[in-house]
Amino acid sequence: MATRTKRPRVAQPGGGGEPDSDPVAGFLSWCGRVGLELSPKVAVSRQGTVAGYGMVTRESVLPGELLFAVPRAALLSPHTCSIRDLLERERDALQSQSGWVPLLLALLHELQAPASLWSPYFALWPELDRLEHPMFWPEEERQRLLQGTGVPEAVEKDLANIRSEFYSIVLPFMEAHPDLFGPSVRSLELYHQLVALVMAYSFQEPLEEEEDEKEPNSPLMVPAADILNHLANHNANLEYSADYLRMVATRPIPKGQEVFNTYGQMANWQLIHMYGFVEPYPDNTDDTADIQMVTVREAAVRGTKGEAERLQLYERWDFLCKLEMVGEEGAFVIGREEVLTEEELAATLKVLCMPAEEFREFKDRDGWGEDEWEEDRLTVTNIPKLKASWRQLLRDSVLLTLQTYATDLKTEEDVLSNKEAYAKLSWREKQALQVRYGQKMILHQLLELTS
Repeated sequence: MATRTKRPRVAQPGGGGEPDSDPVAGFLSWCGRVGLELSPKVAVSRQGTVAGYGMVTRESVLPGELLFAVPRAALLSPHTCSIRDLLERERDALQSQSGWVPLLLALLHELQAPASLWSPYFALWPELDRLEHPMFWPEEERQRLLQGTGVPEAVEKDLANIRSEFYSIVLPFMEAHPDLFGPSVRSLELYHQLVALVMAYSFQEPLEEEEDEKEPNSPLMVPAADILNHLANHNANLEYSADYLRMVATRPIPKGQEVFNTYGQMANWQLIHMYGFVEPYPDNTDDTADIQMVTVREAAVRGTKGEAERLQLYERWDFLCKLEMVGEEGAFVIGREEVLTEEELAATLKVLCMPAEEFREFKDRDGWGEDEWEEDRLTVTNIPKLKASWRQLLRDSVLLTLQTYATDLKTEEDVLSNKEAYAKLSWREKQALQVRYGQKMILHQLLELTS
């Protein structure tokens, strides 16, 4: 995770002392005390970075070179914080849908603890009331700028879950331990801000291959690693070992260049939702567009003639649900060069478009075998070769999806091609425009491929 939002000094709620007059110097001194090893070839800086603090090379760096190493004792997690014993004892009571409550309580405590080990680290955090996630935008602005992108719906779910988690778990826990949580941190507003911070700055250690069936690891804060900004075309990567987390260069980085980590393959709608920024088109090679699964059903229903055909179509949809290929809240995800939900989309087009007799046989067999599936590979490049009925259903679904946006592609292109008009947009308007434009470019590519 981690972010490129602005990083001025944090206003620490409820104490924690005044931040160091030079937050970077205070942080580097702290690194020395906790054993966080920073290569002499890199520097923490505001100069030469895309936004806020970042890491810049003082000398050229080769692939495989260590940029810094963070000992596990310096990580901020429920297992390292000063109330770890209490959090462990109460672990069952702190279970939640997000799985983030123990870390958030650790942060709430450490932020107002006068002698917190991590105070110099907090000094490099952004001001919590200046985070730019859409959850902090007025609802009207969020709807107006991001309609059709999937972000408003994701934010509404977040806000409902955050409120529920705070009042049912977090606030009762803090009120039960008033000696550890002062009144200043018993605030839904602050909890919102810390959820956004965890979204944007925390890291999640990947599971080992043999642990695939386990629940994901809880998030943790990794000082130094969360200073790095993100690019799809990154030049560094975080590696995990028993004693240290190491940031390693993945390709040559010339002197004076910024070091970029990756937060994973993130579409622009995910970046703005979770991190509060986007990559301008066409830089984000991981960008995607979603076609809601129910939109494909709606397009298919519109193509039916009469009640009998509609009922048959719903029977096919129910069978796809049984095969776990579709769901009421699912989406087909299309990238610039690949269909990320290839199997699900191919199955849906095939089942919704197959002749009635073929569907009866298909249903009797309870689906198809591996060989049959291999015949129906659905990649971006072979979309023009699909059966005409499949192409038509996909096209109709794309057209319905494009109707969910408030503006069309030409409107976006006119603004982007007019430097004066683009410069007049607010920061949020620019970010939202890039999200919409990237998605529409992918959808219009699909229109061309299905024509």
